[in-house]
Amino acid sequence: MRDDDDDRPRKAIAHAIGQPLDTLSLADLDERIALLRAEIMRIEAARAAKQAAQGAADAFFKRG
Repeated sequence: MRDDDDDRPRKAIAHAIGQPLDTLSLADLDERIALLRAEIMRIEAARAAKQAAQGAADAFFKRG
């Protein structure tokens, strides 16, 4: 008996690092560039938040 999950369509991966790009259209490439830029911004924001938290912790423990 097959599981129902096998019949469901799988979500397509928008981009995989190292994926061949020669078969993609200009529109596809533009979409991936936008996707990657948004991901970079998200990662930079997370890094900035962690850096701020670390700075606050460092300042707190140095005073005590």
